[in-house]
Amino acid sequence: MATNGDPSRPLFGGSFSAIIPPHSIDVSEIREIPDNQEVFIHSGTDQSIIIELLEHQIQVPDQEAARYHFADITSCNDATGVEGTEILSVESVSSDQIALQDPSSTWFLSGKQRVAKFNEQARNTVAIHLALFRLPQYSTDILITFNDPTVISPFSSSTGVTSTQAAGTSASTPQLWTLEQFRATVQSFRLLDPAIFS
Repeated sequence: MATNGDPSRPLFGGSFSAIIPPHSIDVSEIREIPDNQEVFIHSGTDQSIIIELLEHQIQVPDQEAARYHFADITSCNDATGVEGTEILSVESVSSDQIALQDPSSTWFLSGKQRVAKFNEQARNTVAIHLALFRLPQYSTDILITFNDPTVISPFSSSTGVTSTQAAGTSASTPQLWTLEQFRATVQSFRLLDPAIFS
């Protein structure tokens, strides 16, 4: 965590920063992750936040870009064609609501997917919230994704506490991340060193 009263955390070697919710574990301290990703998992649940620096998809109009990246996540999660996988809302985010300077547009999407964990057959229902910053001047799309499991299959190996189980959470279990905390991460995300795009 940053000092001097700044709650933001340095990301990508200090090139970016953002407020990451409490009880987070930096996955790079556990296993190797791609250089274009920062991945954080909740210490007591299956919730995760993934920040990705992706190639700017110049052929995709701004108003369709969030849906494009959601479809890509759907494909990566092998959730294509699975019943219950859907987009619930897409909204444009105004520049006065974010700290990142000069994106051509910013989008917030909420949806859900039924995702199998690892190579299991059982599928869990996961609320997926994503924020997309489009930075064509750097040939980059920045995607921040919040994966929030809401229904765990009894046949899944997952043992994380879900949002629907929150009422029964014990005092010893770290508090679940909320959508408001994720929005705070998105709103606080800022670029500190443009040289990362060189």
